[in-house]
Order: sequence, then C-alpha cells, then structure tokens
Amino acid sequence: MTPTTDRSALILPASIIIAGLLVGGGLYFGLAKSGSLGQGGTQPPAVAVDIKDVNIADDPYIGKADAKVVLAYWFDYQCPYCKAVDVGGIPQIPIEPAMPILIKEYVDTGKVKIVFKDFAFLSEDSTTAGLYENAVWNLYPGKFYEWHEAMFRAQDEEHGGFGDEASIVALIGKISGMDAAKVKADVAANRAKYQAEIDADRVEGGNFGISGTPGFITGKTLIPGAAEISSFKSAIDPQL
Repeated sequence: MTPTTDRSALILPASIIIAGLLVGGGLYFGLAKSGSLGQGGTQPPAVAVDIKDVNIADDPYIGKADAKVVLAYWFDYQCPYCKAVDVGGIPQIPIEPAMPILIKEYVDTGKVKIVFKDFAFLSEDSTTAGLYENAVWNLYPGKFYEWHEAMFRAQDEEHGGFGDEASIVALIGKISGMDAAKVKADVAANRAKYQAEIDADRVEGGNFGISGTPGFITGKTLIPGAAEISSFKSAIDPQL
C-alpha cells in the first residue's frame, strides 16, 4: 500500500509564490502602461512640488515673460518619450503630442510660459545637445523653439546617428537667420558655464523627484512621463 503524502505543508508556500508573481506582473504592466519604466517617466516625488521653488531665471522659455502660469519641462534631446510629447512620430508611443496644443491654446494666448530644463542623461550626445541648447538661447533666443523642434524632428536612435556635434552644427546651418559657426564658437567659449547649468538643472529635477524624461512641474503638480494633453490641462486650468 502506497503511503499517503501530506501536501498541506506545501499549500502556503505555493500560494505565496503565486501571489508574488501576480503582484509583480501587475506592477510591471501597470508601470509599462504609464510609461514609468526607463527614461519614459518618473516616480512620484518624495516631497511636495511647487513651481515657485523651481529656478527659472536663466533657462530658455517660450511665452510671455510674466505669464500667470509657468510650466517647467525637464527633457533630453535623445529621449523618444520627449519627442512623442514635443512633435510626435514615435510609433511605439502612440499619443497626440501635447506641446503643439499647449502652445496654441496657452502660450500663444499669453496664459502660460514654458521653461526648458536640461536633464541630459542618455548619452554623450545628450550633453552635446544641451551645450548647443544653451548657446542657441544665448545667441538666438527668438530662434530657440524653431531649433528645439528641429532637433526633435531629426532625432533617431538614442546612441549614434543624429546628435553629435557635427550633425547639430549642420542642422543649425539649415535654419534661416542662424550662424552655425558662431554657435559652435560660443559653445567652445562657454563650455564650462553651460555644462554647469546642465548639471544644475538635472540635480534640481532630481530633488523634485524627477528621475527620467520627460518631467513637468506646474503649480503644485508633477506630471511624469509622456503624458496626454488632458494631464496638462487638468494641472494648468485651475491656475488660470
């Protein structure tokens, strides 16, 4: 006669393992859906945020200088999630780009100022782009956003391809009213200063709970990742 095996002692460990797998899977798919894995988003801040605490004194911006509402935007020119928010065109991130709507409905109407903050962290090209961003703002503030959009439209893979100094200089040369040689010389002359500003922006973003790009703060709201336009409107409209 075969002895009967008592399996009751195995039930509890097995149930714990199954529960752990279910919870882990739920968290993974939830984060993936929200864009919070990798550089596509950020975790909620450990402390409350307030746009009044964000240093916006020397950063590029579009909109009225004294607009009632300020939206601070941390980004990386190599980040596909940022491209999805700015200009779209990323098949794997099928959202309507929020930036054109924000500009049309809020910036052009004088309601919102958008301030651009560096969060260069993906590659050496990210830092190079940040240096040129500061030089473009220094020399051609009126051309800044045209160049900014052109940079995202030219974006390809995160490592290699477009984004090194030669390709950025070539892009500047195609924009009417900008002198590529002059911008390159400005980067060379002010590299240490611009690098310090890039580093300061990233540290500041980290202090607000931003750990990847894009990340936005307006009012007392952090908007992490490649958010839909509804997320921006729900944070901006109560401030107007």
